[in-house]
Amino acid sequence: MALPQKKYYRQRAHSNPIADHCFEYPAHPDDYDWSVLYPSLKNNENTNKVEFLDVGCGYGGLLVTLSPMFPDNYMLGLEIRVKVSDYVNDRIKALRIQHPEEYQNVAVLRTNAMKYLPNFFHKGQLKKMFFLYPDPHFKKAKHKWRIINKWLLSEYAYILAEQGIIYTITDVKDLHDWMVAHFKDHPLFEEITEEELKSDPIVEKLYESTEEGQKVTRNNGDKFLAVFRRIPDPMMQINKNE
Repeated sequence: MALPQKKYYRQRAHSNPIADHCFEYPAHPDDYDWSVLYPSLKNNENTNKVEFLDVGCGYGGLLVTLSPMFPDNYMLGLEIRVKVSDYVNDRIKALRIQHPEEYQNVAVLRTNAMKYLPNFFHKGQLKKMFFLYPDPHFKKAKHKWRIINKWLLSEYAYILAEQGIIYTITDVKDLHDWMVAHFKDHPLFEEITEEELKSDPIVEKLYESTEEGQKVTRNNGDKFLAVFRRIPDPMMQINKNE
C-alpha cells in the first residue's frame, strides 16, 4: 500500500477553533473505545493507554518520527482539519501495512483540543504534550484563539502527570514570548533548562520532523523552543503539611 500524497488532502491552513464544528466525543474517558484507533488494544485495555499527545499534529511527521523511538508508548495526534486528519490516518494505515508490527502505537483523532480534552483523558494521564508551530493568530482580537492561554494551561495541567513535559516550538517570536510568559505565570509549570534538554532525545526531532519545521528551514527562518515541566500543586503540598 503506497503512502498517501498530500496534494490530494490540501485545505486551508487555518481553522477557527471557536466555531461550532461537528465532533463526536465521549461523556467520560472510560466511554471511548481506543481499540478503534489502536487495533493492538482490546476493549478491556482502553483506560489510560495514550501517554503522548501531539496537539495540532498537522500531517503527522512528529508521530511517525517518535513511534519507533518509543514503541511502548501510545501516541495520539489531534487535528481539527478534516482533510489533514484524513491524510494522517491514511498515512498510518499505509505504514502499518508496509511495516508489519510497527506504527501500532500511533493514531490520529479529529477533534477540537480547546474544548474536549477532559472528555478523552483522565487526570494525570499524559506524560508528554507537543505544540509544534501552532497557529499564531497574529491579530490581537484573535489572541483568544491561541492554543496556549491561561485557561487552557490549567486544563493541560489537569491531564498531565506530575513531571510530565510540554514541548513548544514556533518560528514566530511574538508567539514564543506569549507562550513562555503564560507558562511562567502559571503555578503548575516550570521551564526546563537548556542543560537538561541536552539529554532529551526528543528535542532534536522537534525542529525538522514536521512539514512546517521543514518549511521554516527552507526559508532560513528562526525557530524558538521552550519546554516546560508539570510540577506538583503547591497548595496541595501546603495542605498535606498542615
